[in-house]
Amino acid sequence: MEVAPVHPVKGASTAEPASAVAVPEAAGALRGSGSRGAGRGGRGAALGPVALVVAGGISVQFGAAVAVTLMPRAGAAGVVTLRLVAAALVLMLICRPKLRGHARADWGTVVAFGAAMAGMNGLFYQAVDRIPLGVAVTLEVLGPLALSVFASRRLMNVVWAALALAGVVLLGGGGFSDLDPVGVAYALGAGACWAVYILFSARTGRRFPQADGLALAMAVAAVLFLPIGIAQAGGKLLVPSTMALGAAVAVLSSVLPYTLELLALRRLPASTFAILMSLEPAIAATAGFLILNQSLSWPQALAIGLVIGASMGAVRSQVRGGRG
Repeated sequence: MEVAPVHPVKGASTAEPASAVAVPEAAGALRGSGSRGAGRGGRGAALGPVALVVAGGISVQFGAAVAVTLMPRAGAAGVVTLRLVAAALVLMLICRPKLRGHARADWGTVVAFGAAMAGMNGLFYQAVDRIPLGVAVTLEVLGPLALSVFASRRLMNVVWAALALAGVVLLGGGGFSDLDPVGVAYALGAGACWAVYILFSARTGRRFPQADGLALAMAVAAVLFLPIGIAQAGGKLLVPSTMALGAAVAVLSSVLPYTLELLALRRLPASTFAILMSLEPAIAATAGFLILNQSLSWPQALAIGLVIGASMGAVRSQVRGGRG
């Protein structure tokens, strides 16, 4: 899924992110970590981090496209299971988080974070199994966008929400007659989980050092989803070629983007990062076209553009409001 919201401590994320930094608590953390480095090198110094973020976004969405090609072998639930388990193993090996010394509230937060992650991934992959990748990401982005609007309570954000709603209406042709309604529902559900993910990402980042909380949450998500994947895919998960593709999806959609974002967020202003992440639906549509041969009609392309514009506007409005 796949925009990747930002983990507030040194910028780790999972999936998906049009407006993670539009949430006040996450925005403050990123503003502190990103803007200082950018100020030292000026605009020229930001070009490198921008390239890293764009590369991360491309990796996420092309990883999702590869996952769609894997679905005939293992099904949507099987793909999610392979991705979560592989990503959890890699992150646990890299981060080696401490399991002792945490309060009950810390574990409650990381479990909620992991559950939101599992729901976000599971619902998103069910969506892309039924509707085009670019459309699914566009609908999913509405979750973080709605969170930004409700969190900021700024009148201007109501305008951006209306613009996004217009895009969604246009996307569905007035009634989603050209789209699988079940796929649409799954994408909207993934967006709701994404909003919850952002909130608990911020809380986890305050309670755990570095990316330890992310690694533990990914492990929780893998454990929660493993029974579902086994029930639906069974022995298909153990086919070597399927496991290899699942590992590739995990690297493309989780491990590589997290690493690139972590490096970029040390020098990139939060507002710039948020705007770049708002381009995820367009990247997803491109990946769907190049890998899956999924084309968009002009109304659908315009609808995606409206949602991207609404996301950018909401982020810029939130950042300006925070400065005031």
